[in-house]
Amino acid sequence: MSNIQLIIEERAASIGKFMVGRLLPFRQKRMVGPFIYIDHMGPVKLSEQENFDVLPHPHIGLSTLTFLFEGSIMHRDTLGNKVEIKPGAVNWMTAGKGIVHSERTPEYLRQSHINMHGLQIWVALPKELEQKEPEFFHIDENDIPKWTEGDLEFKLVAGEAFGRKSPVPVYSNLYMIEIKSKTIQSINIGDQLYGESGLYILEGAIESEGNIYEPKQLLVAKDSKLCDFTIHGKSTIYIFGGEPFPEKRFIDWNFVSSSKELIEEAKEKWKTQSFPKIEGDDKEYIPYPTRR
Repeated sequence: MSNIQLIIEERAASIGKFMVGRLLPFRQKRMVGPFIYIDHMGPVKLSEQENFDVLPHPHIGLSTLTFLFEGSIMHRDTLGNKVEIKPGAVNWMTAGKGIVHSERTPEYLRQSHINMHGLQIWVALPKELEQKEPEFFHIDENDIPKWTEGDLEFKLVAGEAFGRKSPVPVYSNLYMIEIKSKTIQSINIGDQLYGESGLYILEGAIESEGNIYEPKQLLVAKDSKLCDFTIHGKSTIYIFGGEPFPEKRFIDWNFVSSSKELIEEAKEKWKTQSFPKIEGDDKEYIPYPTRR
């Protein structure tokens, strides 16, 4: 990326009893395109006494994208979905006016040693769709577009780019791209991207203008059309981006909206437990956090 504007380092954050590396939001860059929240989850080894348990919690005004490299998560929500997320598949849940979900280690793995590793992402909705009815889609790994160019392996996890379209039903102009390289390669893909771009290094390294960048960094470009760099061998990177929205987005806990009033309504609704309940997972929940 010959025009790096900002380098965002992973920052430790807690989601219940589980620590993640937070990339977005960042004080100097709240969003990249419509992407408003990116967590790098793991890698971590869980013993048979430990489990990944994110209790029921609400969302509004966004879509969540869960993408695992290792491990397994059982997703449940108030639409009645109960789906196991495995590596390479995409869980795409659109909260719209409101949804509650939980994410847990599946029952059959709860007495096992588990490696957990993945990305959890929020994509803000366009203003006119922030109050749409909630939806849920699970896209199998085999349905995600993949192709090779020499020693480069590409995957279009979500959105549109390179003349291809992912089956993930997004609601704005965006892209999430995986690139793996077996050897050192020059990459120039800026003319096939649009809007804003951020490049996340999962493993390996990239080189730009004589500088080497390594894992746990999100590199934000000034202009996606100038996106060229050298990727080192045995590297995996993710490029996130798309057209930014004209309006500001507010974020409060799990709520995202262009309207502070809608966020306040959702907060009160959760505090009074007026959201729908998850069938089969309605005994616990994450309280709205008390500010200190």
